[in-house]
Amino acid sequence: MKTEFIIEAALAIQQTILANESTLESLDREIGDGDHYINMKRGATTVAEMQADLASLKPDEALNKIGLKLLSTIGGASGPLLASFFMSMAKVLKENGDESNLKIAAAFAGGVQAIIQRGKAGLGEKTMLDVLIPVSNEFVLQATQNNDIKLICAKLIQTAEQGMLSTKDLIATKGRAAGLGERAIGHIDPGAKSCQLMIETVCHLLLKP
Repeated sequence: MKTEFIIEAALAIQQTILANESTLESLDREIGDGDHYINMKRGATTVAEMQADLASLKPDEALNKIGLKLLSTIGGASGPLLASFFMSMAKVLKENGDESNLKIAAAFAGGVQAIIQRGKAGLGEKTMLDVLIPVSNEFVLQATQNNDIKLICAKLIQTAEQGMLSTKDLIATKGRAAGLGERAIGHIDPGAKSCQLMIETVCHLLLKP
């Protein structure tokens, strides 16, 4: 992993979030607080504007700085959760290194685990974790099998899509949607959609010739 790629991914994610405004707004109006897109846009724009500050840092230092910035930038529950992801991923990268797909997968898993602990949530609760947990598991599996980046990205894009779609049939047990009970069934979780979009964006960036 290189810091140049982290910056490139941040810029691409910002464009993806902006391009999906209507989708994220619509999903959040149905079962959320109505501020998901605004928070994601604020976070993505803030990180994209950090490129000059990140350029001279090591990858783990850049990820940690992104986490600290998101903590003070994004409102609601998303800020602390996403901040925990980046800061924990940075910690694992610093301890283990970043010179293989398996080590990067382990760092991603560390970030996801931090969200699980901070959010006190798990799989099947109609949250971003319904995308992140299966993607993390698939990433570790693919990296352990030493598959190439093309196959890894194809699997991660597919897994993220399935995880996002799976939230449609779930009853929410976390966040504002939890108060809707069965009325939340039939709606995709906006946080899961955002995560699916970001994972897809990063994978497409890795697949660029």
